[in-house]
Amino acid sequence: MKYFLCVLGMVFVIEGLPYVAFPEKVKAYLSKIQEMSASTLRLLGLSAIIAGMTLVYFGTS
Repeated sequence: MKYFLCVLGMVFVIEGLPYVAFPEKVKAYLSKIQEMSASTLRLLGLSAIIAGMTLVYFGTS
């Protein structure tokens, strides 16, 4: 559980970096996301999940 909390904390740190470093670019990116179709967003989300699961698999093997 301790390892999981460390990993989760690092995810929050990495996720927060763009908001601190480039807030205006994040706003522009988020407005572009609103224009994307739901199917495109689902495909991007699924791709991210598969990539993450692959990294976890290879990291634990």
